[in-house]
Amino acid sequence: MKILLPVLSYLLGAFPTGYLLVKWTSQKDIRRLGSGATGATNVLRQRGWRAALPVVLIDLAKGALPALAGYWISGGDSGFAALCGSLAVLGHCYPVYIGFRGGKGVATAAGAMFALAPGPAALCLGVFLIIVAVTRYVSLGSISAAVLFPVFGFFLRLHRPLLFGSLLLVAVILVRHRSNIARLLSGKERKLGQKDVPS
Repeated sequence: MKILLPVLSYLLGAFPTGYLLVKWTSQKDIRRLGSGATGATNVLRQRGWRAALPVVLIDLAKGALPALAGYWISGGDSGFAALCGSLAVLGHCYPVYIGFRGGKGVATAAGAMFALAPGPAALCLGVFLIIVAVTRYVSLGSISAAVLFPVFGFFLRLHRPLLFGSLLLVAVILVRHRSNIARLLSGKERKLGQKDVPS
């Protein structure tokens, strides 16, 4: 089972929550709307909170379950657990089921990190909420929280395999947010509450 779990982690992470929900409720392809991402932020802009909330919850579970399964099956190997969580995030970002065009990995990464390192994850959640509340930029809150996770983990003496494993998640999230970073720098990033098209 341990050999199969990394593959299963990717396949679970690749479950296209936002894509399926928008497709079922509106017959539209979320990848052709707004930012093109399948995650909760784009779903929120296109379909509102009622659609975005289940996407967030399921995407959190997509990260938490593989990480916890990896930890349990490996007998407490935090490095293996981090690998399973990371593969779930990669699956969310690059889902095999819908042509490798997925979300940006934040909720799935948060699920994995809360499962494995709730202390640093809680601090990151606080950073995210404060930044979004002050600036209304979800992307800025997400990027800041991701970058600070290994910093908080270092000071809270997180296990080294898990700390190093988190760097992969940070790298994936930064890559997936490169267009957001460019818009933030140019002052063109959309704020929370702004919609691209009527929902």
